[in-house]
Amino acid sequence: MEEAIISNSTVSGSKGAYAEAGVDIDAGAALVEAIKPMAKSTSRRGADAGLGGFGALFDVRAAGFLDPILVSTTDGVGTKLRVAIEAEKHDTVGIDLVAMCVNDLVVQGAEPLFFLDYFATGKLDVKSAAQIVSGIAEGCRQAGCALVGGETAEMPGMYASGDYDLAGFSVGAVERDQILPRGDIKPGDVVLGLASSGVHSNGFSLVRKIVEKEGVSYKSPAPFDPDKSLGEALLEPTRIYVIPALRVARTGNVKAMAHITGGGLLENIPRVLPDGMGVWLSAKSWPVPPVFKWLAKSGCIDRLEMARTFNCGIGMAVIVAADKVDAVMRAFVDAGETIFRIGEVEENKSTNRVIIQGMDDCWPC
Repeated sequence: MEEAIISNSTVSGSKGAYAEAGVDIDAGAALVEAIKPMAKSTSRRGADAGLGGFGALFDVRAAGFLDPILVSTTDGVGTKLRVAIEAEKHDTVGIDLVAMCVNDLVVQGAEPLFFLDYFATGKLDVKSAAQIVSGIAEGCRQAGCALVGGETAEMPGMYASGDYDLAGFSVGAVERDQILPRGDIKPGDVVLGLASSGVHSNGFSLVRKIVEKEGVSYKSPAPFDPDKSLGEALLEPTRIYVIPALRVARTGNVKAMAHITGGGLLENIPRVLPDGMGVWLSAKSWPVPPVFKWLAKSGCIDRLEMARTFNCGIGMAVIVAADKVDAVMRAFVDAGETIFRIGEVEENKSTNRVIIQGMDDCWPC
């Protein structure tokens, strides 16, 4: 749990052989001091978000749970990090890191309790590392979970100059009788969609290939949003749905939620459906954000590949009974979310369990 204790070393104050080998222990110590107040700002019931020990303690009972099931997730940011590195903008990828983990927790009805990060680089740059961790702390604040620690590894020879990688780990809890998805999903249930904030954190190997093909700089105006640079637009952080999704789920009106990540709409929604069930979605029921129109046109990507690679404007799908639609939509709107009624559950025993109707008329290609 030793945030920025470089390469697990316990040596301090020396600039000798280890420094000559490329590991700066003093830089690691400086980073620890820089991020302590960030971690403290994420404190919540059950954790004090302190750093420096060998492990983090969390009191689940103090967090208010009676009969909890623990749920754990781990994820990364993928090659979106390459965009951050080339755009020289590091303050938002930490939000992405948290989002990719905690959004996976909340779709199971779980409240994120705490978060740990792993940051690896060839040579530690304290300024950029602090920006990255500031984003992680912001993500934790948005999700209501405590940043309780992590590891920063300086590994010369493993990464090129300026490169780094991130991984995140989160643990949440859900009362045993509130676990999602529920077992009563049936034909006629309605699929709602929560708007995404952009590309989120999937498909960036393809995004980067398209940027390279178009010969556009990340510091140039975005072709689809001239008020932002391309880097700023693509680095718009993944939306964190935790607080509104938990609030609505705890009303008992939600049967399932699916976080739309790698695999897009076509592969993530079936993960929460019973065998023999699928969904149909109407392509005209939500607006496709300009970034996806640009990607589709510039990359000559067909519609099915778009739906299998990107969220296409829907960051989370929510399945509810037909008579609960108005209440659930109103609750999400009151919580600040943009939500659309996008389809229904139906019987489907084929391998293609998500059918998107009207794509030819409504989606660019």
